[in-house]
Amino acid sequence: MSTAPSSVLETEHRELVDSFESFVRRELVPLAAELPEDGDLPPADLRAYVRGRSAKLGFYAGDYPEELGGSGMPFSAVVLLHHAAGRSGCPLAPYALAGSDGPSPLLRQGTEQQVERYLKPLVRGEATRCLALTEPNAGSDAFHLTSTATREESGEWVLSGRKTFVSNAGHADFAIVVAQAGAGTKEGGPTAFVVEMDHPRLRIGQAYDGMSGEQLYELVLDEVRLPADAVVGGEAGIGAALGNGIDSLSRGRLVVAAMCNGIAEYALRLGVEYARERRAFGERIGAYQHVQEHLVSSRAEVEAAKLLTLACARLVDEGVETPENAALAKLTASETAVRVVDRSLRVHGATGWVRGHPLEFLYRYVRMMTIIEGTSEIQKVIVARAMGLG
Repeated sequence: MSTAPSSVLETEHRELVDSFESFVRRELVPLAAELPEDGDLPPADLRAYVRGRSAKLGFYAGDYPEELGGSGMPFSAVVLLHHAAGRSGCPLAPYALAGSDGPSPLLRQGTEQQVERYLKPLVRGEATRCLALTEPNAGSDAFHLTSTATREESGEWVLSGRKTFVSNAGHADFAIVVAQAGAGTKEGGPTAFVVEMDHPRLRIGQAYDGMSGEQLYELVLDEVRLPADAVVGGEAGIGAALGNGIDSLSRGRLVVAAMCNGIAEYALRLGVEYARERRAFGERIGAYQHVQEHLVSSRAEVEAAKLLTLACARLVDEGVETPENAALAKLTASETAVRVVDRSLRVHGATGWVRGHPLEFLYRYVRMMTIIEGTSEIQKVIVARAMGLG
């Protein structure tokens, strides 16, 4: 039994987490062992298999209701699963849970037809999507859009513009595109549209290789003509993407926080194990105060970040869902993970720097966690405004 303070917030879903961890050890770890050491990204067909297998076991998209194909889990349980995935150290574990290519809370606002056609296959792990929101001149200020959506007299929509840094566009079945609805609408504003990726006027432009992980893409909307029912939520969805997206962003930030906490816990474990065994100058290096400082500071920060994240997730289940809570958790957990991975790498020295070592990958991978779902600076802006500042 764990004696860590955060364990008091984990007890309720311990059986579920144990079951997920057993699935990872039993099925995913052997598959991951066959991956090439120099590859950061598992093949698309393997990711699809993991996604589908996890969906059948009830883990993937577990917070979606049973009538949509999910398991009806409370959000706090989902957060614990993402933590367990990061903590496992298995590179396939994160793909067993819904991420940026899985079901979108935006589609919960969809029409009955949209839920059947798009959301349910996503929940079952049978389809993937991407979100096209960021633009070349609208990154953190994502809703100051230049991509336009114009409604014609026939009721059809015409979308034009460019989107950038789009995850999953290379293998998605459809995109949720957010554009500025203007002329011909009763109400203007940011509006979400469903666009099939094989649309003849939608094309993938530049592909970007990052420090780790999969490519990001540019999407070019060249007068993409869509039927009237392509608006997520129908008429009620026109101009509503900003409001409908707030809860989605907050929950996404808590999921990222949980993943960061899991990664930090894994990195800390690697550091402690190495410090207990590695000898230098006649002593195990864990006996030296500089090494102890790295590891003890990391443990304190990881435990604090876990408590904050799990408490915020519990509040979501109780109906308290505020952007500043999610921002606090994401800010704390992501920055903590960067520091903990760095400290553990310092403990390992050159051993951890060598390509193929888990810490070498994590050192590159974890840095993006302070950027996705809003940069650390944006999280601070959200919290500052909630405090009545700025």
